[in-house]
Amino acid sequence: MPRIVDYRTLPFEAAKVSDSGRYIGESAYWRLYAIENLFRVVVHSILYVQIDPDWWSYVIDGGKNKEVQKFKQRYLNQPDGTLPGSHDIYYLYLSDLNKIITSQRHLFIDLIPDIDQWIINLEQIHLPRNIIGHMNWPNITDRRKIDRTYRETRVLMRRLTNSGIRIIVP
Repeated sequence: MPRIVDYRTLPFEAAKVSDSGRYIGESAYWRLYAIENLFRVVVHSILYVQIDPDWWSYVIDGGKNKEVQKFKQRYLNQPDGTLPGSHDIYYLYLSDLNKIITSQRHLFIDLIPDIDQWIINLEQIHLPRNIIGHMNWPNITDRRKIDRTYRETRVLMRRLTNSGIRIIVP
């Protein structure tokens, strides 16, 4: 099977666009999906216990909450469409989750001693996530960052689960 490359570097063929999309979906997008959603679970689980089940109102500033509620209302205005999730955290991007972790670092540090490294790791995949989220082709360095962060996120989840932290899906 020939190696799939970015369709934009080749003479145009519609099939090459589809091949590129399929390759990115199978090689990178699903890992980003897992990273972002696992961190939604991590943030929710820790803040649920450390603050309150209604942690959102304590942590999210008014401007971001207003933005989320507007975004949510756009989905609600399309009743036949799919909602991102039942909790407002599903309307946040990975960069927003990282900002929450940074601002609430004191609540994460005892449970995730290497939280500062996680903040850096998540920031390092911020732009590659946007590249893929906007249906573009990441380079090998970006794909490796995503792969490494995915593997490390799985290890983090095992570590949290094995340490007895209650995992709560929002």
